[in-house]
Amino acid sequence: LNKPEWYLTQVLMWIGNHAKFLDDKIQPILDKAGSSVNAGLEFSRALVMLILEKLAADIPCLLYDDTLFCHLVDEVLLFERELYSVHGYLSSFPSCMHILSEESCFQRWLTVEKKFALQKMDTMLSSEAAWISQYKDITDVDEMKVPDCAETFMTLLLVITDRYKNLPTASRKLQFLGLQKELVDDFRIRLTQVMKEESRASLGFRYCAILNAVNYIATVLADWADNV
Repeated sequence: LNKPEWYLTQVLMWIGNHAKFLDDKIQPILDKAGSSVNAGLEFSRALVMLILEKLAADIPCLLYDDTLFCHLVDEVLLFERELYSVHGYLSSFPSCMHILSEESCFQRWLTVEKKFALQKMDTMLSSEAAWISQYKDITDVDEMKVPDCAETFMTLLLVITDRYKNLPTASRKLQFLGLQKELVDDFRIRLTQVMKEESRASLGFRYCAILNAVNYIATVLADWADNV
């Protein structure tokens, strides 16, 4: 259960290793017979069906172990990425995202995603470098003087989007968007708390860093507004 990458990687190797044989030897036979079947894609589809069976059997066994469940989700997402980008798998075919979208699994995924995101936010805001810009010494890069915590937070949101963007239904994507909105609001509250502590020194370093953080986040969210 703790090594889903073993069978996921094995399947990717089988697909890669058989591609030339299927294209050179099997596809011409299908073409000659007037079939529209793509040998390589059908081979991939059959192997992915085996993975779906395996996932359906494994997931109930690790649903409440955060570490194992997160590892499985991470490995499945890496597998899906390579399956589509390297092996040309079709979005209309069955995929692992259908398994991750099933109610009990999906709700668990949302829960652990939120848990780890909040932990990450705790870490970034308690860091000594939280209010310092990574690029403070490079003037032409650092026009907005973005503190490290704001940049890390927006990267966190971007990573979450990247993880859920291939979910098969809009309703599931919207639930993830709801999680992101919760995280933005949580971050806003945390900034407000720090700002209240700094309100006596409104021209101080940290107070200005908070204003820069808010400006940066608002700007990036406005840029993302065009992304459906």
